[in-house]
Amino acid sequence: MSIFTRIIQGKIPGYKVAENEEYFAFLDIRPNAKGHTLVVPKKEADKIFDLDMNTYTGLMQFSYRVAKAIEKTVSCKRVGMSVVGLEVPHTHVHLIPINQMADMQFVKKETFSHEEFTALANAISENFV
Repeated sequence: MSIFTRIIQGKIPGYKVAENEEYFAFLDIRPNAKGHTLVVPKKEADKIFDLDMNTYTGLMQFSYRVAKAIEKTVSCKRVGMSVVGLEVPHTHVHLIPINQMADMQFVKKETFSHEEFTALANAISENFV
């Protein structure tokens, strides 16, 4: 069972942004930028191209809606998207508010308090439609 599945199941804490029957979005606790969100299918698959076509397109549609909510909440030029998947063997889409290309590099990490993460997750969630 992946760490993401444990977050989805509430076995370890996370900052949920959005959820439906098949997908779950939550704040990255080591974010590149304020609002950096991970979107995952609830069904575990190691690599994004291991997903069946319906799950893959559903993940992209759900990610689109989450990205729109992030754009309404966090000041940025755009929301960048990255799928790497080397650290956790559970397909995940990174949605990162960016103002320049360097913001997409996974070298600079931001730090936020529990209260800041909670408030941000709630704000993004309120803008999710």
